[in-house]
Order: sequence, then C-alpha cells, then structure tokens
Amino acid sequence: MFQKLIKYSIENKMVVGAMTVALIIWGAYSLSQLPFDSTPDITNNQVQVITQAPSMGAQEVEQFITSPLELALANIPKVEERRSISRSGLSVITLVFKESADIYWARQQVNEMLKEAEEVIPKGDALVSLAPITTGLGEIYHYTIRAKEGYEDQYDQTELRTIQDWIVRKQLSGTEGIAEVSGWGGYVKQYEVAINAEKLNAMNITIPEVFTALEDNNENTGGSYIEQYSNQYFIRGVGLVASLEDIEQIPVKVVGGTPILVRDVAKVQFGKAIRYGAVTRNGEGEVVAGITLMLKGENFQKVIENVKERIEVVRGMLPEGVIIEPFIDRTELVSRVTKTISTNLIEGGLIVIFILVLFLENYRAGLVVASVIPLAMLFAFGMMRVFGVSGNLMSLGAIDFGLVVDGAVIIVEAVVNHMNVTKGNYANGRLTQKEMDVEVFQSASKIRNSAAFGEIIIMIVYVPLFTLVGIEGKMFKPMAMTVFFAILGAFILSLTYVPMASALFLSKKTTHKRNISDKLMGKISGFYHPILEKSLNWSKTIILSMVLLFGVSLFIFSRMGGEFIPNLEEGDFAAEVSMAQGASLSQMVASSTMAEKILKERFPEVKQAVTRIGSSEIPTDPMPIERADMLISLIPKREWTSANNKEDLMELMEEAITSIPGLNAEMTQPIQMRTNELITGIKQDVAIKIYGNDLDVLSASANQVAALIKNVKGVSDPFVEKVTGLPQIQVKYNREQMAKYGISMKSANMVLRTAFAGNEAGFVFEGDRRFDLVLRMDTEMRNELSSLENLYVPTAMGGSVPMAQIARITYEDAPAQVTHEDGQRRIYVGFNVRGRDIQSTVEEIQEILEGGFKLPTGYFYTYGGQFQNLNEAKNRLMVAVPLALLLILFLLYATLKSVRESLFVFTAIPLSAIGGILALWSRGMPFSISAGVGFIALFGVAVLNGIVLIGQFNIFEKEGVTNIKERIVRGCMLRLRPVIMTALVASLGFLPMATSSGDGAEVQRPLATVVIGGLLTATLLTLLVLPSIYKTFTKK
Repeated sequence: MFQKLIKYSIENKMVVGAMTVALIIWGAYSLSQLPFDSTPDITNNQVQVITQAPSMGAQEVEQFITSPLELALANIPKVEERRSISRSGLSVITLVFKESADIYWARQQVNEMLKEAEEVIPKGDALVSLAPITTGLGEIYHYTIRAKEGYEDQYDQTELRTIQDWIVRKQLSGTEGIAEVSGWGGYVKQYEVAINAEKLNAMNITIPEVFTALEDNNENTGGSYIEQYSNQYFIRGVGLVASLEDIEQIPVKVVGGTPILVRDVAKVQFGKAIRYGAVTRNGEGEVVAGITLMLKGENFQKVIENVKERIEVVRGMLPEGVIIEPFIDRTELVSRVTKTISTNLIEGGLIVIFILVLFLENYRAGLVVASVIPLAMLFAFGMMRVFGVSGNLMSLGAIDFGLVVDGAVIIVEAVVNHMNVTKGNYANGRLTQKEMDVEVFQSASKIRNSAAFGEIIIMIVYVPLFTLVGIEGKMFKPMAMTVFFAILGAFILSLTYVPMASALFLSKKTTHKRNISDKLMGKISGFYHPILEKSLNWSKTIILSMVLLFGVSLFIFSRMGGEFIPNLEEGDFAAEVSMAQGASLSQMVASSTMAEKILKERFPEVKQAVTRIGSSEIPTDPMPIERADMLISLIPKREWTSANNKEDLMELMEEAITSIPGLNAEMTQPIQMRTNELITGIKQDVAIKIYGNDLDVLSASANQVAALIKNVKGVSDPFVEKVTGLPQIQVKYNREQMAKYGISMKSANMVLRTAFAGNEAGFVFEGDRRFDLVLRMDTEMRNELSSLENLYVPTAMGGSVPMAQIARITYEDAPAQVTHEDGQRRIYVGFNVRGRDIQSTVEEIQEILEGGFKLPTGYFYTYGGQFQNLNEAKNRLMVAVPLALLLILFLLYATLKSVRESLFVFTAIPLSAIGGILALWSRGMPFSISAGVGFIALFGVAVLNGIVLIGQFNIFEKEGVTNIKERIVRGCMLRLRPVIMTALVASLGFLPMATSSGDGAEVQRPLATVVIGGLLTATLLTLLVLPSIYKTFTKK
C-alpha cells in the first residue's frame, strides 16, 4: 500500500501540489480561529450551591441549611465528591461531577433537588442560588474603580460602589462569554430608617409596628382601565416612596388623633449594607473592585477582547473624576507564555534545520525535510480545531520538530545515499526527471516500511495518554493529541509530499564533491569504527555493564522524590493574609493597607498590590473577614533587582509583610491558589485532612499536627483551618420570663435581628436603579452593648420590656466554620512546599505523624492537595506506561516479524531510561507527571534507531552476508548517518525547552530533559549495545 501511494505521488505531482496548497490554507485558517490560553483549564466539573442566611451562626447554618441540602443532593448521579463550608450567614456546597457529565445537565439535576429541599430549610431566612458556570481560569480581568487625584472628596466608597453595581457591572454583564461580574469592596447603598430606641419607648411604639408601616406604605397597584368615548385610560395607584422625604412622612401610628410619622421616631438617611469584605490598593486605602468571570468552555482571547472593548465604552460613561483600571489582566500571562512557546518552537526548528542541512550533504535535501515542519504543524492546527483542542503551554509546548521530521529524514537520506551508490549507472552525470522519479521510488520504497512503522510507534505510544483522566488528563491529553496530529501529518506527508518534493527539487547531478558533511561523517566514522570492533569482542561484558547501569539508575530514581506538576511562573504573586480569629474588618483594612505600603516602598518589582478581604457578593470563595488575598502585580522578571528568582523574592516579601504585628502571610500565585482551592477546596499545595465529629477535638488535633510538622524542611508556615474560637455576644433567652410576658421567641428574635442586622422593608427606585429600604438601629447605637440590653421587646399585654429582663447576655467563643467532606466534619492543616519536592516532604511528615500523633477512636486523617493529585496520577501512569510498552512491543513484532529481533530493539527502552533518569538527577529535578510523560514519549522515539539497524542487518543477511560480525559492522557504518541524524534532531529539537527560562518553561523543562538525556544515551548505547546483543543472541 505504501509503495502504491509513493508511486502515485511521484507520478501525480500537480495533484499532490494542489493538496499541499489546500493544507496550507486550511491550517492557516484553523490557526487564526484557534483559542489560546496559558495552560489547560484543569478545574474539575463542579456545581456550587450558595445559600445566604444572614441571621444564622455557623452551627445553625450547618444544622438548618448545609446538612439538609447535602442529604437532598446526595443521590444525584455522576457525583464524585461532595464538600461544604458553613460559616455565619453563609453555606457553600460544592458538588464535583464526573468529567463526562454535561455541566448544564448537572445544574438541572441540582436545581430539581433544591426545589424538593425547599421544605426542609427555614422559609424566608435563606436565599439559595447556584454559583456562575466558571472555572479556576475564569477570573480573567480584575479592575478597580477609584476617584482620580483631586476628586477624592467628591466620591466616597458608597458612590464608587454604586457606579460599579449600576454602570460598570450592568454594561459588562451583557458581554459575550462572561458568566458573571462580581463586585467587591466599598459600601452598598441603602435607604436606612435608623430607629431611636428612646423615642420609640417614649411614644410606646414597637419595632414591629415601624416595620409594618414601612411595608404597608410603599407600593403601586393597577386598577384596570376606564373607557371614555374613544379613549382608554389605565388606572394606576402610585404609592412607591421615591425620596428620603417620602419615607419620613410615612405614618406609623395615630395617638390621640395625632399621627406619629417615621421621622418622629427615626432618622431617615442614606445607609450602608453590612459588609463582609473590602478591597485596598497600593497602601492608599480602600477602593472598589470588580472581577469578570468567564463562562466555562469559552475562547479566552475572544472574551478578553470583548471585555476590553466594553471597558472602553464604560470609561466614556463614568462621571468626571472616576477612573477604572485593571490590576490583573490574564492577557499579559498568555502573551508571555505564547512567546515562550513560539521562541522554543522557532529555536528548535532552526536547530533541526541546521542539523539536517549539515548531515544530508546538500542544502536542498535539508530544506525538503525542513519543509515538512510547517506543513505538519498546519495539519496539526487543523486537527486541533476539529477536535476542540486549544493552543496552550501543554498542547503546543511539547512538540519536537525532530520527531516530526524523523520519517522524512529516513526517506530523503535513503534517496541521497542510493544516488551515491548507483551514480555509475548514469553515464552523462545527470538524471532525467523520469530517472529521478524511478530513483526516488526505489530508494523510498525500500526504506519506507522502517520509517512508517517508526512513525506509527511514536504516534501509538501517545495513545495511552488519551486514557488519562482527572487533572493529569486535562494537562497531558491535549499535548498527546497535538503531537499525535503533527506526527500523523508528517506520516501522510512522507508518503506523498516528501517523495514528490524529492523527485522535483533534489539535485539530479550524480557527481558529488566532498563537502563538510562528508568530512564530518568521515571523522565520526573513523572514531566509531574501532570502538565498534572492540565492543563486539567484549559483547557479553558490555551487556552485563548495561544491566548494572540500569540497576544503578533505578536506585537513583527511587531516591529522586516527586511532585505533581511543576508550578507555572505566572509573573504575579498572591499572598494569603490572615489575622487572629475575630479580627474586625477595619483592622484588616488597616493592616492590609500597611502591608501594601511596605511592598510598594521596599520592592521596585511591585507594580500594584491589591488586597481582597473577606467575601465578595458572589462568595464562591467564602473567606472570613480575618482572611484576605493580596494580589501583587509585578514588572517583567528580567527587570527584578531585589532577587533573581521567584522563590527568593517570595521569601523576602513574606518577611516584609509578617513584620506587621498580628499579620500572617503565605506567598503563592493567583491562578495556582484559585485552582488549588477549586479542585481540592484548599488553597495550599498540601493538606493534612482530619475527620471527626467534635470541633474542639478536631481543632486541638490540627494544632498538634501543625506543631509536629512546622520544622520539616520545605514546609512553609502551616495554616490551621479556623473552626472554633469565634468571639460572640450571645443572647440566651429565659423561657420562664418570656412566658410571663407572653413574648414568643420569634417576635424577640425579629426585634433583635431588625435592630442590629437590619430588616428589608421594601425597595426605593432611582430610575432603573433599585436600593433596599432597611429598618435598623443607628450605627452609633448598634456598637454599644447597652443598646442591646435596653432594646425593648413588645409584650402580649401591649407594653414592652427591655431585652435584659428576658435574656442573659454573655461573651462566648463559638464555632467559626464547619467544613464537611462527603458528609463528614473535617479540618485541615495546609502548607506550601518550598525548595523541596512534595513527595519526599510528605514522606518525612508521614514518618513523624505515625510515630508521634494519635487520634481518638472514630477520627482519622488523610493527605490532600497536590500530594493526592500526584498519587492518583502515578496510579494512572502505572497503567499508561505498561500499556505503551506493550504497544511498542506489538508494533516492533509487526515490523520485524521476529520475537527475538523485536526484543533486541526493545532493549533501547531501558537504555533510554538510564539517560532520562540521569539527566533529571544531574539537573536536580524530582520526578513529576511532566517527566513521566517525557518517558512515554522517549520510549517511542528510542526504538527508531534500533529498527533502522536491525532492518539493515536483515537486508545484508538476505543479500548473502553470512558473517555476523561483518553484517553488523557494515550495517552500523552504513546507517550511522541516519541514526546520528534522527537522534540529534529528536533530542536537540527539545534543547530550547530544556534550557528556556521564559514564562511557562518550568512545566516543559522536565519533559524535555528526559527526552534529551534519554535519546543521547540511547543512541550512544544503541550503537554499541545493540550490535553486542545481536552478535550474542543471533544463531550463526
């Protein structure tokens, strides 16, 4: 079949040429439409259920909302994991679905179950909603809104937040590809009726009466219509309040014929909603921020372009003196990563072309082979678009042009070599086109099987990677698919385009002057020939030495440690900032502002520092008030002066921030932190998760673990999840006293909630803007304990009694947060790993905990985070690698038709593994999933040279060369050029990736290191060890 296709291509050059042009057009168009991002989106398939219940504490939220909802959602099909957080006023339940589940189907299932669960959660106290359909890479554009210099007095935080909610958010919400726009910081404007407790008591008016008056005097209605003559008039009852004056004039009660109005018992004013978060910037104080969340599965480039276009429109709509500016724009990271990819590909391509021209004796042959590179890539781009694979660091960062051109190298080298051998057959010293066609067909057909099966092996070896699932599947499946597509394209081109181009463009002269290539190969041959002769005399010793060397490399491998995937350098930092449990929002704002100021003053690398404190209005990340994420935008790395690398700069910044009294900080990166949290529910790299029922026992156990592991090398300051110790003022009702006055628990709680938290009594509209009308105590009175004690509660007899008479008011510590995982209570100790691999760090911790940490009966602990991901990925690789090896062995047998010879060639795999392991070890790199995939790719390439050598030995055997040593020496010397050339182009094509220091290179480096080290040693050893094996085990 291959011969027929080669013959057709040579005879029908116009057809192949036209198809090549069509490929160029298709590939170029596909490339222009291909979505690009920094990395694949590895967030799992999840639905978040967010319930806001402002009047409940953490335990009530757990008992009345989280647990009933978890039970209702427990039987939804295709759910792999269920976790939840219950905090004061908030419940967030995360359901992780199988990757095969459609996200819209999953949300529909959740919605149906939530409708059924409505009856089991308190009515009116809880607002249930689903989080936007977004992912860990969804936060594509962060911006701040602030007053320009000189306008600070004109715009306070309330006005800026109103601009965010009703101008900016409104405009951005219609942007194609945006799931949600979340606001953060500032104050949400309200119309506030601030009641005066003394006036209420003096006039014998209760809080419920004021609330009812507000509710009953703020509505419009429709009254059908009236027909008069030929006209129709609709009747409207207009009673909505439109201003502070309208609210002041609402009657509450009539006493002695005199109406008592709202203004007589309360102060009507513009108020602020109680907030659970804030944003500070550059040490200059508070600002208002917004985050655009991209819809899952959308094209990042198109969406960010849409957002920026809309932002320009918004700028023109802002009031004078207000500016909007980005503080994190993922376009910058994508641009840097794309630059790294393109630089590595261009440099790798130039190295490959240089080697080809150098070794193929003439530049025409080199250029014919090199032209396969762009054509194969265009084919790959077309297939990527067809199969929905986006362009990113993983899908495009592992392409080695050396692998792409291997098949073409073998064919073109065979043509050039065959012309040299048969040049005596052509008397006039130049071939006609017809003779050239015959020459190309004969030489290409002769070697095509070896080349074809070599390429098929490289392609097939990537197939097991298609079986990977989970995070490593999302990371490496796109890479496997892209490499598969590129080599498939090269395979098709080597059967069609390469023979046609060789026949058309290669020199038809049969005379050949000795050139640099010949001189170079002459020196290499002169060096290699005596070594080969000597090695064949010591064949058994060489084989035994290789077995021992392989054993040594396995021993080194077992001591290397491991990590999941090297962290991408994002170019920006994030600091997880925290203070003591119960710290106030104003204290967090002050400390964060101070931290930002320190960073801006001490580190010239910092462009901007923005801190997000607590939770946003869409609390997908339910942080308490005493915790914050500081996002630090940096200048390009080449301009850094305080430190040369990420780790050192992080350490210096962490020291600077933690010098502030009471402030703790842990440095990481924005996408890394967000992705960790969404995948595992934990922001740190590694977590020790402790399960049990009693929160006090869990908290004590977690603190014990933190104390045991804090001095382990590589462990950053351990973070213990805060589950207890939240300071509370508890109002404990005396049921006897309440019965005496005929006061129900519900009415007492209503008064308490309204006075301090506030109760919504309706809305006030300003054009198309809507603001809550809220009844509560004045701000100054709300912060006094005496106001709580003297708060009057209406009795059944028509009077009222102070709260202190029916309740005992105490200060107590209460649960701060209750976390569930698959229905069980859980606490975690989290830490990031620095200057050491994750596997060896956790192994040391395991030894410490097994020796000195005991849990009560019914309690247990596990490891989570990236360590859990690493173990799961290793288990999957334990299936993928043997499967790849079996496929290689099967294809070797299909090529060579001999079990013995297949096993000969298969020895290249352990020989290449030696080089891959030693290369990682020499560069101080631990084993990672990137390196594991590198080994799979390496094994496919390593057997190519063996196939070429064994194939040549067999040709000589058929030609009647019976002396085994002569067969080996002649075969090795004849195929030395293609063996060296294919090894050099395949290995050195990865050289830019292995040595690159650009953004994103850290993910590529282990993979490239394994392939280069493995191929170089495999080639050297194959040229010596394979001949020895062939000589030792071939029957004479």
